[in-house]
Amino acid sequence: MSVSLINSLSVRCRIRHLASAGLLLGLSGCGLFGGGKPAQVPKLASPETLYNNGIDALRTQRYVLAAAEFEVLQQNYPYSGYIANAQLMEGYAYYLKGKYPEAVQQLNRFIGLHPTSADAAYAYYLRALCFYEQIADVKRDQQGTVEAMDALEEVITRFPQSQYARDAQLKIDLCRDHLAGKEMLVGRYYQQERNYEGAINRYQRVVQDFQTTNHVPEALERMVEVYLDLGLTDQARKSAIVLGYNYPGSKWYRYAYNDLKRYKLLSNNFPIPGKVISAPASSGATSQQPAATGTAPAPSAMSGAPQPMDIKKAPVVPVKKQPVEQEVDQAPALR
Repeated sequence: MSVSLINSLSVRCRIRHLASAGLLLGLSGCGLFGGGKPAQVPKLASPETLYNNGIDALRTQRYVLAAAEFEVLQQNYPYSGYIANAQLMEGYAYYLKGKYPEAVQQLNRFIGLHPTSADAAYAYYLRALCFYEQIADVKRDQQGTVEAMDALEEVITRFPQSQYARDAQLKIDLCRDHLAGKEMLVGRYYQQERNYEGAINRYQRVVQDFQTTNHVPEALERMVEVYLDLGLTDQARKSAIVLGYNYPGSKWYRYAYNDLKRYKLLSNNFPIPGKVISAPASSGATSQQPAATGTAPAPSAMSGAPQPMDIKKAPVVPVKKQPVEQEVDQAPALR
């Protein structure tokens, strides 16, 4: 290759490098000397503004935006007087949106950092509601029901005099009824498959462990059916007597009464279906109702049971200009 050709290629490469450097210098010069203004960093809103924005978003049902406003407040103003309220309200926003795991996580954070807050009872109650709302259908696994019961019982244990304790107890009763329904579902399946031992175990558990639920009359009647299929007439009669004395007006006792009548197993001590039994008064002794083998008499259903109260919503009133004061009350004693 000739010397002139090499020199020509070298000159071309230098021209390219010089052109690229000039272009970069020109672009940088525009920013340095061209009079362009540098981009301004957006100014962060005050804690009060962020909190009130979150409250406004809650009122207009923009729950995702509300949670975001409260989260920004917590991240940028960790020592603000609004932190406790923001944590609680973020959990409330997630609850309203139906994001229950996120709500539980946020409420646990609030409970861990502010155990003596005046809103601690509400935080425990709201967390229990998150578990309660996730209870699965009776045909599915009921671990969620157990978790809901545990959370509701914690509300009653920690805050027995609070306004949330009564509603928590009502929801516990509903959870127990749900668990009893699961036992009945499995028991009926075992009975249909002629797995009588498994069916009896399920029905007996309902009678023994869920005596206050609405499933007890059916459980006793199903026990009568299974015992009759097995030829255990004495056990069938005992279960029917317990059913008759506790639920004489129930359709389930009428079914059991007709079954025993068909098998010619009735006697004078069987109550007539639909007739209320009153125990005879005796001096110095209290008559007891008969019980099935291995079971206690099921209590009669309570009349005039209180209706569930409306769920109290979290406060959504915008804060005032002054910072929110931190609560320093003593933590509630455990019973």
